[in-house]
This record gives sequence, C-alpha cells and structure tokens, in this order.
Amino acid sequence: MYISVQLDDLSDGSINKLLEAHLKEMYRHSPPGSVHALNPDELNDPKITFWGARIDGVLAGCGALKEINPALGEIKSMKTNSLFLRKGVARVLIERILEEAKQRKYKEIKLETGRAEAFAPAIALYRRYGFEDCDPFSHYKNNPFSLFLGKKL
Repeated sequence: MYISVQLDDLSDGSINKLLEAHLKEMYRHSPPGSVHALNPDELNDPKITFWGARIDGVLAGCGALKEINPALGEIKSMKTNSLFLRKGVARVLIERILEEAKQRKYKEIKLETGRAEAFAPAIALYRRYGFEDCDPFSHYKNNPFSLFLGKKL
C-alpha cells in the first residue's frame, strides 16, 4: 500500500473534518486548558508547514511542523484517519517531518502530547523515533496532563 505525503493548504474539506475529529478527541481526553491542538485557521500560519497523507486518493492522516526559532521545530497536528490505523500512516508522516526538520538544519525537534491512555500509541511512536522526555518549551507550561518530548537532530 503506497502512502503519498504532500504539502497541503488546508482547503480540502476532508482535512478540516479530520482536524475537527482530532480536536474533539483532544477535548475528550484532556481538560480545556491543557488542549494545545490547533484548529485549521491556526494551522494556516507561515511558520507552519502542513502535510496530508493519502492512500488511493483518500485522506489517511496529517501532520505539521512549526518553526519555533531557527534551531527548533515543533511537531503539531499528527492525526491518522481511523480507517487507516496501523497501516504506517503516522510512520510515513513523522519520517517526512523529521526529514524536513533536518533540511532546515534544526538542532532539535519537540512536541507536546497528552498523558492519558488514549495517547499511548502516539507516545510509543515518538519514542521509537528517539524522542525523550524534556521540559516544557516555547509558550507551554508544565501541567499534569501534558507530556513534552524532544529529539536532537
């Protein structure tokens, strides 16, 4: 099964539906003040590069890279369409994001995710790619619902 990963301008309705589902899921597992997922308008920012992953033309997932500063990038909006879970979509997306971060010569890439059991598959994926616990970064504050992970590049 071939997974195509392309830059996306967020104009496709299927992207917006996937992002809406992502936000609903985040609010289901974390209190409002601890949800840091971005909506489509917030993702439409020049500091954010957004990709869609497709299988046979169907949206299978998405992910984004936000530039925090010239040495640091942040992974945002990693989400796999429930129809394509465990098909390698997140793997292909994270590899594309890491490739882009290296091309930009970032020294490090970080992310914030939840600590609830629902986030365990995502945390396992990040750990497989060498991400380790780190302190809050950028605008984030330490809280019991957030896990901060980072990787030196």
